[in-house]
Amino acid sequence: MNVLKEQYELVKHTRELLFQFCETLDTADYTKELEGFGWGSVRNLHVHIAECYQNWLGRFGLRESLLLIEPSQVQSVSDMRGAFKQVDLLVHRFLDEFEGRYNAKVEGTVPWQEDNTELSVLWLFTHTLTHEFHHKGQIVTMGRQLGYIPTDTDLILPEEIVK
Repeated sequence: MNVLKEQYELVKHTRELLFQFCETLDTADYTKELEGFGWGSVRNLHVHIAECYQNWLGRFGLRESLLLIEPSQVQSVSDMRGAFKQVDLLVHRFLDEFEGRYNAKVEGTVPWQEDNTELSVLWLFTHTLTHEFHHKGQIVTMGRQLGYIPTDTDLILPEEIVK
């Protein structure tokens, strides 16, 4: 059993809860710019989550030259679901590439630093997951500000997991 792949499957189940919540938003509200949030809209923040996976796992970790997703490519939650299907494939490529070598170091540059940095595979994977959960909370908060009542998007019990 690959514990990181299993963990990612659990993340995907909580992501599905967020998708279901986002599908209750009017399309105009999904893309509506809100003050006080760095990425502006629910859609833009959702795109930012996917782009983080692309940057850290794809570009930095796997050294793939990926075209990053942009908000203009996403007009609906359905479009965002499609983008995350690509993210899922990327995560699995990353975990397959580094199977059993999670403490291995990957060296590269990040835009806000002059010098190369060295990060472990586990750090890269953990960062993308925690980044998603941080912003998932912001998306739920944005939904509340727009007048929606979100369901619980954090806790999924084993018996609720649809396989």
